[in-house]
Amino acid sequence: MSSQLHLKPTGQSGLIQNIEPTKVNERCQNWSYVGFDVYRLSAGETISQETSDHEHLLIIVTGKMRVLSGGEDLGEIGGRMDIFSREKAHGAYVPFQSSWQINAVTELELAVCKAPGSPGRSVQIINPTAEPMEARGTGSNTRYVNAIAMEETDIADSLLVTEVWTPQGNWSSYPPHKHDDDNFPSETYLEETYYHRLNPPQGYGYQRVYNDDLSLDENIAFHNRDVVLVPEGYHPCAAPYGYELYYLNVMAGPMRKWRFTNDPNHEWLFIRDGGVKPA
Repeated sequence: MSSQLHLKPTGQSGLIQNIEPTKVNERCQNWSYVGFDVYRLSAGETISQETSDHEHLLIIVTGKMRVLSGGEDLGEIGGRMDIFSREKAHGAYVPFQSSWQINAVTELELAVCKAPGSPGRSVQIINPTAEPMEARGTGSNTRYVNAIAMEETDIADSLLVTEVWTPQGNWSSYPPHKHDDDNFPSETYLEETYYHRLNPPQGYGYQRVYNDDLSLDENIAFHNRDVVLVPEGYHPCAAPYGYELYYLNVMAGPMRKWRFTNDPNHEWLFIRDGGVKPA
């Protein structure tokens, strides 16, 4: 039986993932913050959206595009053609009550991250920072993190977005952690989506989503371009031997802060490894 938290791509081109709270509520009750789309476009194709009462962060997974917003041509951005080159992403932030249009300059894989917005922000191009990728964890828990729009950067009202590369045979989002309790400063409530890519693409990965009493306990074998929803609970994932894993995380909730609680059964790993963050 397939998991209600596991979404397969709907095709090979165009809009291949479309996650909106009204649709997700059929799978996860009370999902209300995170929206997420993925487009695969050919060179020359154009798409556009209104942001309405949300903010959008357009993340180029691979390719180049020209961005227009509010009648302004913001120019051409992008250039990462292989997601497993571990180059950092380019993107564009489009605020509340605005609109955007993109023109694919090359073949393009584009993620559109959405969450509630508010007045006062402007369109912003997001270029990769010069700092090296953060190597997080030790041994077979090592992964490489690019914090695109976490709380340290005042880019958004609600969105928290990051991308992670996990080498073959390694674990990620580990030790298991959760952020489903609105109890700042010890923990914040954040919905989360994982958009997974695998190299080579015929591979698969593993993600478990579970809570303390195991009333939620989903064990998901995901494939290339699948999405896993995390409405609550702990959510570690793993890359089998032979298959490198990339994922793009989108989080949002009532507060734009990431505070988490580790699974107490595995807290000793967090302490042993010097308090390494779990993303």
